[in-house]
Amino acid sequence: MTDQSPSEIALESRQAKAARLFSPSAARNRDAIGDLLAGLLPPSARVLEIGSGTGEHAVSVCQRRPDIGWQPSDPDAVSRASQNAWAAEMAPNMRPSLDLDLTRPGWDAGLGGFDALVCLNVIHIAPWAVAEAIAAASRTLIAGDDSLVYLYGPYLEGAATAPSNLDFDRSLKSRNAQWGVRARSDVEALFAAAGWAAPDRHEMPANNLSLVFRRRSPL
Repeated sequence: MTDQSPSEIALESRQAKAARLFSPSAARNRDAIGDLLAGLLPPSARVLEIGSGTGEHAVSVCQRRPDIGWQPSDPDAVSRASQNAWAAEMAPNMRPSLDLDLTRPGWDAGLGGFDALVCLNVIHIAPWAVAEAIAAASRTLIAGDDSLVYLYGPYLEGAATAPSNLDFDRSLKSRNAQWGVRARSDVEALFAAAGWAAPDRHEMPANNLSLVFRRRSPL
């Protein structure tokens, strides 16, 4: 989704055991994310994750919810190999990872029938067009009355923004002018235009947020 190498995008040093990658940041937040998502997903949900990284978050949720089917994805082959290795070792309800690059036209061709779309720590290390692509695709990729979109990461919230997130925003923009911590209001506007109601906001570790979007009720 960017021109940077996987190691540059990760913004951290990762360890490897065979094909499996280990992310220090995932180790810090996977339980909080796993606990929250496990309680939100409908029974037997089919989940599409955009930008699954090492695959550790997917494993965390899948182990808590063996009834769901989880479809990971990533444009990076090394990350996809890690996701598949984690799935083979610890999460049989994870599908083989898909090569999805949201900057490519037609990236969502042939996809659909999901109950939830999950995206963790992606939109601040990708062009804004990636956030636009996620919102646009959510119109058709996700169906069902209990469907949801779950976004996790840092956000700008005006005067309430944590100083650490302002520093992070400056650091990201110094690396790539197309990156940056996104304004929550801008993200919510994208999904409102795609038919989603204002999200539930959950505070998470290290000044991150979980935003949970559900379909807007018909008038």
